[in-house]
Amino acid sequence: MAVRAARWRWSRVAWQRLILTLLWLGHGVWVFLGPAPGRHWARVADTLSRPSQSLASRWDAWRTSRRESRRSLAETRAENARLTAELDRVKTQAAQEAPRLEEADVAVRLLGLKKQIPLSLTAARVIFSTRPATFGGLILDRGADLALVPDQGVIVPEGIVGRLWSVGPSQAKVLPADAPNASVAVMLMRSRATGVLQGLGSGRALIRYLSNQEVVQVGEAVLTSGLDRVFPRGLLVGYVAEVAQGDLELHVIVHLSAPLDRVSAVLLLPFQPPLEAQVPFVAPEQKPQRKRGAP
Repeated sequence: MAVRAARWRWSRVAWQRLILTLLWLGHGVWVFLGPAPGRHWARVADTLSRPSQSLASRWDAWRTSRRESRRSLAETRAENARLTAELDRVKTQAAQEAPRLEEADVAVRLLGLKKQIPLSLTAARVIFSTRPATFGGLILDRGADLALVPDQGVIVPEGIVGRLWSVGPSQAKVLPADAPNASVAVMLMRSRATGVLQGLGSGRALIRYLSNQEVVQVGEAVLTSGLDRVFPRGLLVGYVAEVAQGDLELHVIVHLSAPLDRVSAVLLLPFQPPLEAQVPFVAPEQKPQRKRGAP
């Protein structure tokens, strides 16, 4: 063991060579780095630290973007909640105002119809409907307090509704035109052939007493003829839906134009109106006569 340890001992010459080599290496490094070695070491350190700096910046950018995404998501959810609440409020307000808007629209349309017919018309509201029942009708909020009498015609902008069946002190019952015991004197718009409309229910009616020789087309308008002295001539009743030949007369099915199940306000014609309800004649303005000799 002592002999092996002696073999690995360095001689004096080896140590001199090692010292000389280290001196040469130090001198070479000093020459390579120059008089300001700190700047080079800083460059080396900066080069070595760039990957870690890039990784740190990416990590910080990812955390920042994630924080912004969370904040944006929270703001979006808050905005959605606010918009949902606003939409619910608008829907609730619209639902509350819908009846008044519908009533105002009906009133405007009735006023327009009232201006078209030169008769003294009375407005009334439908407060109850018994149409689903057999021989059912409509109950109005007007009666004998406004001098209403039975057999007054009832109309809406879409067409005729029926006639007053019974009148009480403050209410009146309307017999719809599609009731089985209702009848209306009608005429066809194209041929002017007259007949009697008899109700079939569910907004439908049958025209009786039309000759087989008459030519009736599906879709043809049916108007009041005025012969029953309940409705004046020319009011819309409905449109022809079916035409079939019978043994003695045509069977003409009519769909009434008035929405009898959705009527909320009506106009009442005067009792026994004139046959024709034309627009009143307005005399034209007379121009002043020029005097003779005047320029």
